[in-house]
Amino acid sequence: MELAFFSGYFRLRERSRGGAGVILRFERVRPRDARPFQPNRWREITPQFLDQTIRALKRWNFDLVTMDEVCRRAVTLPNANRFACLTFDGASKDVVTQAFPVLSKHGVPFTVYLPTAFPDGIGEAWWLALEDVIAREPRISLVIDRQERRFATGTVPEKHDTYEFLASWLRTLPPPDLSFAIHDLCKRYSVDLAALSRSASMDWDDLAKLAADPLVTIGSATVNYHALSNLKEADAQREITMGKAVAETALRRPVAHFAYPFGDPKSWRRAHVVMGQEAGFASAVSTSPGVIEASGYTNLHALPRIAWDGRLASLRLMRVMLSGIMSPQVRPTADNSIMLRE
Repeated sequence: MELAFFSGYFRLRERSRGGAGVILRFERVRPRDARPFQPNRWREITPQFLDQTIRALKRWNFDLVTMDEVCRRAVTLPNANRFACLTFDGASKDVVTQAFPVLSKHGVPFTVYLPTAFPDGIGEAWWLALEDVIAREPRISLVIDRQERRFATGTVPEKHDTYEFLASWLRTLPPPDLSFAIHDLCKRYSVDLAALSRSASMDWDDLAKLAADPLVTIGSATVNYHALSNLKEADAQREITMGKAVAETALRRPVAHFAYPFGDPKSWRRAHVVMGQEAGFASAVSTSPGVIEASGYTNLHALPRIAWDGRLASLRLMRVMLSGIMSPQVRPTADNSIMLRE
């Protein structure tokens, strides 16, 4: 990446692979934390880095646009300037307390993808609870596949290894099993999952404040933020349609854009693309890396995003990634769809 930047190679690639623009994906925005064990650090950026990113995008002559404008430019001929769209997943509380002031100062549009169970106070941020348990305990145990498993978590490397293993395992479980497992773990180690989840998430008053700003787009990310691939088709369809309906009712405005929870290729399938279309969404975003092509070459219901890793603070690296240097070359099939995992 450094070689691509300093050699100028990324500029050559941008001309042929840069597409019409990019969608950037963030989650949390908060000041740097000095704790040694932060397995979710990749989900976070600082307000200072957000400010630097916006200034850099303007300096690089990107047009900062809404999701509505992304959809328009994705089906028209390329503009002179490429665009960038800023999106935030999960409706974290610090989006309104830390990110919103920075974005408002610059007059930048952005999109928040909302899982409606969280402002309702019933969402379960299991990844935060798992981090909390492992951070405080020198050893933990829980039942996996009907067997009691024990893990040493006395050192930082042990904590990271345990977190990676358990988070990967939890991601594979159907929602009832995941909920049972995380509640069992929290009960064993006195973690208040409900209070932790509520404190980390925006409430409806916060979202109403954002929704009142014409530069803010509120999108949907289902109700409970479960990986759709872990659900039966009827349950996945209900999550998609109910998430849209609840957000529209609460905010009294149309919700036209959707984000697949987690968004990686293992978390959604072609069937979920169809469900999003049938629910009436104008677009749906993933976390598959890539750029947005013009002239309808990118499926609006399977839009790629550059999911920024908060452990990286290099604007040079961002500039190279925005060039499309790592993006696959995707062209539509005869029926204007894209190839997706079944």
